[in-house]
Formats: sequence, C-alpha cells, structure tokens
Amino acid sequence: MAKGVGPVETRLFTFGSQKPFVCENGEEIGPVTLAYEIYGKLNQARDNAILLFHALTGSHHAAGVNPDYQGAGDRWTDEIHTGWWDAFIGPKRSLNTDRFAVICVNWLGHCYGSTGPPSIDPATGRPYGSTFPRITVGDTVRAHFRLLDHLGIERLHAVVGGSVGGMMCLDVATRYPRRVRFVVPIAAGLKSTTLQKLHNFEQINAIYKDPDFKGGDYYAGPPPNAGLSLARMIGHKTFRSLDHMQELAQEKVLVSNELVRLPIESYMWHQGEKFVKRFDANAYLRTMWAWQDFDLYRQADRQGMTVRGLLAEGSHKYLAEGAHKYLVFSIDSDVCYYPVEQRELTEELKGAGLDVDWITVHSEKGHDAFLLEPHLFEPHLRYHLEAEWFRR
Repeated sequence: MAKGVGPVETRLFTFGSQKPFVCENGEEIGPVTLAYEIYGKLNQARDNAILLFHALTGSHHAAGVNPDYQGAGDRWTDEIHTGWWDAFIGPKRSLNTDRFAVICVNWLGHCYGSTGPPSIDPATGRPYGSTFPRITVGDTVRAHFRLLDHLGIERLHAVVGGSVGGMMCLDVATRYPRRVRFVVPIAAGLKSTTLQKLHNFEQINAIYKDPDFKGGDYYAGPPPNAGLSLARMIGHKTFRSLDHMQELAQEKVLVSNELVRLPIESYMWHQGEKFVKRFDANAYLRTMWAWQDFDLYRQADRQGMTVRGLLAEGSHKYLAEGAHKYLVFSIDSDVCYYPVEQRELTEELKGAGLDVDWITVHSEKGHDAFLLEPHLFEPHLRYHLEAEWFRR
C-alpha cells in the first residue's frame, strides 16, 4: 500500500468574537474555535478540497500521526494518536492527497479542541458544562462552512462521511447545494430511526442517572465515568456485528472482576473502560441529541415541500453547471444503520432526479466496517472521486 501522510499537526480557527454564532435553537455562543487538519494541498483555484466528516466519537485527526496534540488534554490517548481513517487518506489512497486536499474538522460541541461543554465559557471563567447549547447536525455543518470561507474555498469537490458524519453530508447537500460537487454518505440515512432513538435514549439515561453527572456540571469533581461507560457499551453493540464481537471476545480476557465472567462481557466492559479515558460525557450527550434530532423529512415539511423536493432544490440548477452526484454506501451486516435506510435514501435521490450510485459492501464486521476495512471501499471511493474530478 502507498505511504500515508506521516506526521501531522492540528490547526485552530476561531470566529464569533464580535458576533456570536447563533445555533438553530436560538442560543448564542462565541467565540467559537474549531480544531482541524488538512492532508494534501489546496490548488490555486482552491476547488480540490474534500470535506471529511468524522463519525460520532471521532475527531479531526483522520490521518497520519499526531501524538503531541495538547488541545484535548488527557483525552488525547494513545488509541487516537494515529488518524481514524489513516488507511484511507494519502498519496494514491482512497482520498488521494496527490490530487485532493482533505479537510477534517472536530464537530462543534465535541471535546477534541473545538468549542464544546468542557471549554471555558469566557463569561464565567468556568467550563460551559450544562449551559452549552444543544447542537444540531446543521449547527456543526454551518460552523464547518465558516472555516471553509476562511480558507477561501467556495466549492468543495466532495463531502464524505460515515454514520452521523454521512448525515452531515446530506445536510451539506440540502443546505449548500451550490458549494459541493459530489456527496458520499457511508452507512447513513435520511433521518434517525425509531431503533436508533431508543438506543440513544438508553445511553442518554445512563449518563443522566450517574450520581457524578450532577446535571452536567461535574468538572470540579469526578466525571460520570460509570454512566458514560455504560452508554458506550449500549452503543457499541450496534457498531460491530455479533459474530465479530464474539470473535474478538475469544482472543483474550481483558477484564476480570466480580461482575464480569464471560469473554464477551469482558470485551464489552473493556470498550466502556477505555472510552471514558478519551471522551467527555457532556460532549457525548450533544452528539446523541444531534443524531436524535436529524430528520430531513421533518426539515422538508417545515419548508412546505417533500424530501425529494428538498434534495432537488438547488441541485438541478447546479447540475446545469457541472457535476452534482451521489455515491451511497451500505454495509450488509450493519445493525446501526440498516441497508434499508440507504435503499430509502437512494430511492428518494432517484425520485428527485439526481445522479446516484449505490454500493453495498459485504463485510462480517458490521457498521464499523467503514473504519476497519479500507480495501472494501477503496476501489469505489477512489474511482468515483477521481472520475468526477476529470469529468468536470
């Protein structure tokens, strides 16, 4: 395999010092800092950029090695020193940095350097905690585009993202249709499903019922690790297939205590224990709520149109100028975003008259296959991204 991008550094962009950022619920926050990384170089026209959205608990550190980043404090554990999509990004890889500049940004409301609940509120000198707004997918997308404006990028070659990051791709396509050429949602859907909402609500409850949570204002004392660990275990069972989890659990017993007896119990306990070392409970709640609230059908209804109308609005005008195409990925063993969700998405896109290819990846590893098995995605990603580049 071609070499990756090597050592990288995190960059910071701050805006909203004079005029606060207004969230979709009307709450204001400012100044806002976004942590981001760029792999590859922007061309002179600044039209070769790919905006990559990380998934639920990922970070802006998508590729290369970054062991010395201080912006996340103790949460920057060894586990995340190598970028979460390192095998996908680099010269001659899926996201080819010989041709494209790949930009990944930590979500607004997160905990890896972008402004979020653990950040210091300049008005109080203390962490925002419970006062931090309930961020939506649209809030994060709008914040990301403030960065793109700062970088002088008027039009993206593509947006790419998996899971909730794929939902953000769809938000870009409907919110900024003239500013993106190619849309690649991976294992995502048009709305949060009933099953997702139930799983997410269980996780939210696990955090809230931890006595150390204290309504979200726990930074002066012990964090709600028990609740956050349980939340992670609840969510993790939808990220991997049951067969793959059982296979991993048989490798070795990672934990032994009075509660844990079976290898699969040890595996899940370990997932929770290592997660609390790298994530913040308040930030996790914001990610859950953003996921819970995402619904392009409801958004279309508020604007007095169908979801097909929402997907098509602006896109057909843009199609007259050039390429505006979708590449939708399903994972056949996914029990977090079932393939039926991508079927629904594809049918709505085709019904809107949009150009879409739908690829089903066959994997035994479940939803997280898009993180774990680059060889299953690389031929399709690279072919489509580069073909669209030369087809302009």
